[in-house]
Amino acid sequence: MGAASPPPAWLTLDAGPAPEPAGVPVPGPATRTRAALHETLAEALSLPDWYGRTWDALADVLADRIDSGPLTLVVRDAANLLADEPPAQLGTLLDVLGAAAAGGHATLRVVLREHPEHLPALRARVAAALGAPPVPTHPAPPHPSRPLFHGKSG
Repeated sequence: MGAASPPPAWLTLDAGPAPEPAGVPVPGPATRTRAALHETLAEALSLPDWYGRTWDALADVLADRIDSGPLTLVVRDAANLLADEPPAQLGTLLDVLGAAAAGGHATLRVVLREHPEHLPALRARVAAALGAPPVPTHPAPPHPSRPLFHGKSG
């Protein structure tokens, strides 16, 4: 049995009863689609009118924003994040955020907050979007065409 890979250092999944971390609040229910996510981020971050509401444009404005100082995005009810989009879209968003975190002069931190009962499903969704292998719940049975022992006999 394997353990789930931890999220990257810039990403936190949180369900704790502790007060919400300081940062720019992003309401998860308002981010269920790409268009809604872009509109929500444009409003929350006071992005310029020229923001093109594409993944490339988001990468550009995040790089500019992070160059001016640290940024923490706090997504509340994060299970809603791109929930009405194909799963690959969450992966694209996480790639954009990860590139911004790696390339900025200041830090980017993203906190995905969710109710404790929904956190395991969110963790699995994020792990899948990041390309982590699924965590097996039971050891895989041997393949019928492969012997269990590959050593020399006799």
